Amino acid sequence: MPESLTADPQVFDEVRASDGRLLDRAAYHADAKALRESPELTGDVWKLERSQRFDESGDEAWEAYLAGDMGRAIAIFEGERERLREQVARYRALGLRMRRLRVAEAPPSPYLRWEMHSHRVFVESGYDIAVLDAEQIRSWERGRPLPETMVYGGRVVYQVLYDREWAPAGAKRIDDAALAVRVAAAIAGLYERAEPFMDFYRREIAAEGAGRPWGREGLPARSGDPLARRIGPGAGLTSRVEGVRRR
Repeated sequence: MPESLTADPQVFDEVRASDGRLLDRAAYHADAKALRESPELTGDVWKLERSQRFDESGDEAWEAYLAGDMGRAIAIFEGERERLREQVARYRALGLRMRRLRVAEAPPSPYLRWEMHSHRVFVESGYDIAVLDAEQIRSWERGRPLPETMVYGGRVVYQVLYDREWAPAGAKRIDDAALAVRVAAAIAGLYERAEPFMDFYRREIAAEGAGRPWGREGLPARSGDPLARRIGPGAGLTSRVEGVRRR
C-alpha cells in the first residue's frame, strides 16, 4: 500500500480544528444532496463511521429493535432493496461512487449488530462498505476517537455532528479542497486495510450472533426523545432522506 495513504493521521485533528459552516440536520442533508447532484462533482464519496452506537429515533427499524422485534427490523431493511438499487444507479449516472468505512470494536456492540443487518442489504444492493478493526487505528486516536466524517469528491469535508446521546445534529461543512484530498486519501488507506463487509458479516454477525440475545447495553433507555429537547431548537429529527435511513 502506498505510504502516502496511511501516514497522515493528523489530518483528522485538522478536520476538528478547521473553521466551517455549521448546518443543522435538515440543512446538512439538503446541502449534501445539492453537492451530489452538482455536475462538477464526480468520483468517490467517502464516509467514515467510528462510534459504536447512534440514536436512530424516528427510524422504523430502530423502533422495532428497541421494542424487541428484531425480525421486523430486518424485514424493514429487506424492504429497502429496490430504493437502494435505484440510489446506486442514480449515483453511478452522476459519476459518483459511495464508499463507507465502518470501524468496529470487538465484540460488536448491540447497536453495531443491528446496523450490520442494514449494511448487508446496502452491500447486496451495490454499495461499497468495508469494516476496519478498531485496533488498526488506536495509534491514530491519541485519547479521542476519529471524527465521523464525509468527503465529497476531493472538494468538501463534512464533520458529521451528534448530540451527547449520539442522535444526529447536522454537520460542519469545510470548503477546503486541499484538506478534502488529504482526508479522502487517509480514509482510502484505511479502507485498503479493512475487511470486506460480507466476510465480517458472516463471521461476526450471521454466525456468532445467531445464538445471542439482542441486548440493550449502551442503548437509550427509551426511544423517541425529541432531539431539540437535548440540544436546542432548530435541530429536530427529520424524516428519512429519499426513503432510506441516512444520518
